[in-house]
Amino acid sequence: MDVGNSMQGDWLKIVYVVFAFCSALFLGALKGLLVGPIAALILITGNVGVILGLLPAHIAWTVYTIIRTNRFDAPLKVAILIALPALFGIWLALSIAGSVIVGIGYGFFTPWVSAFEAFRHQNQSKRFFHCVVDGTWDTVKGSCTMVRDFADLCFHSYLLYLKEVRESPVSNELRTLRLIHVPGLIIVGLLGLIVDIPSYAIIALVKSPYLLFKGWFRLIHDLISREGPFLETVCIPIAGLTILFWPIVVLGSVLLAIFSSFFIGLYGSVIVYQERSFRRGVAYVIAMVAEFDEYTNDWLYLREGTIFPRPSYRKKSGSELPEYSVGGISGRFSSTSGEPPAMLMPNLVRSVSVREAINEVKMVQIWTNVMKSCEISGKELLEAGIITPLDLCEWLKAKTGNEAAIIGVGLPCYCFLRTLLNSIRSSSNGLLMLDDVEINHQNRPKDKLLDWFFNPIMVLKEQIRVIKLGDNEVRLLEKLVLFGSNTERMDAWENGSSVPQNSLRAAQIEGISRRMVGMVRSASKLPTYRRRFRQVVKDLMAHAYEKQDIAKCSSMRSISCSQEQV
Repeated sequence: MDVGNSMQGDWLKIVYVVFAFCSALFLGALKGLLVGPIAALILITGNVGVILGLLPAHIAWTVYTIIRTNRFDAPLKVAILIALPALFGIWLALSIAGSVIVGIGYGFFTPWVSAFEAFRHQNQSKRFFHCVVDGTWDTVKGSCTMVRDFADLCFHSYLLYLKEVRESPVSNELRTLRLIHVPGLIIVGLLGLIVDIPSYAIIALVKSPYLLFKGWFRLIHDLISREGPFLETVCIPIAGLTILFWPIVVLGSVLLAIFSSFFIGLYGSVIVYQERSFRRGVAYVIAMVAEFDEYTNDWLYLREGTIFPRPSYRKKSGSELPEYSVGGISGRFSSTSGEPPAMLMPNLVRSVSVREAINEVKMVQIWTNVMKSCEISGKELLEAGIITPLDLCEWLKAKTGNEAAIIGVGLPCYCFLRTLLNSIRSSSNGLLMLDDVEINHQNRPKDKLLDWFFNPIMVLKEQIRVIKLGDNEVRLLEKLVLFGSNTERMDAWENGSSVPQNSLRAAQIEGISRRMVGMVRSASKLPTYRRRFRQVVKDLMAHAYEKQDIAKCSSMRSISCSQEQV
């Protein structure tokens, strides 16, 4: 009798899961049909409007920067100016096509996924409510946010990059171009497009069935053995949606391979320019096909190596490239390769469960923690009178971060320095952020973009630890990163700092401040950074006005009390 009841209970659970999955699939599809066109229309029209509206300004800024910069010689400037119409034509075609694809995908699939994510709630009524509501208004707001981030990228980030190119010091290495290499640049660029695009497309199409069936096999194996995303019962509907949508993931991987082959083929011209060799440019075009084939073999667990030839196209192999190192440090951090990625493909290794994934720090946690740290430090500096509400207003009104560097660059640098110093004092192996959140090599997000920042930050942290800054030197470094070249504000802040008598020591401190400023300027070009930091500045403005109002009320109360006593 007990066996029968248990079997009946198991069957009821199976029926419930199937019914819940079908219900969420229907509700998600309905929400996608209702909300998708609105969100897609907002995202597509917004991004296309930004692209076309800023195109004349982009052309003017780019031409002006190329003419004014000291980093290129005259022949290279002429070559870039001649190639600009084609480059802007490529930008228009790819950006508009990408906006359409992203708009349709985000608008229609986000409500669908949100319906399945509602099963994370424990309460049955909350599950039904969130299954219906989630992904509707949030998707519309998300599309508006994506347009805003894209506008920040096209306007503020690109403008800041051009300004850095224009104002680069003459001491930087001058990039030259000999006219004899111009035909080679053009021929190798065209050869890269002719060879790499069809080769990548054929390899991706031939191997796509392997990716499809091996992906299904891995997901179904996890379903049967209750591993990975199927470990928790509440996540089974989401994992089932992954099985259902896996062909779309495979199709997206193929399209991404073809899309990336366009840039990889054109990169052959850069190889010719860097190596000053037509032969090495041709070798790069051939080698990229072999590297892509080997790359996909590794991801799909096919036979090692490649059947295609892979000639050397660099005078110095990647393994011989210098690494970031710090004197006296046992560890080394490899520099990231300058080569373009071959292809982004979904990982077929054993997927982790939700509980295991909790231990990994997510990018959204890092952004939230960084902005919260800026807000806390900003309030402390405001209350101490080191920064003023006028500084905040100047940053909000400025067109670029360079026009209000104390807030746009100095405040994040100051918070960054405090984070590094706290990590060193606590003997952390990584970065110790607010709420005792530690980011190290084991739990950091596996993101190539984060590698460009994380490894140099770890090197900088070790450099600061090795030179063992004293209290006066730390305060001097705080001044340098907060106020930069504004000597008047630096002199006005009496924080007990002193310039070291040793010129080498002073140069080390200035070098650290310059590297920190460079890292913050690079991070400020990321799309979501400006939107998040703008909200922090607005919160600081509200905090400053609130303090002023409290001070006014207190002064008025003291005046009224004195009058009553009289």
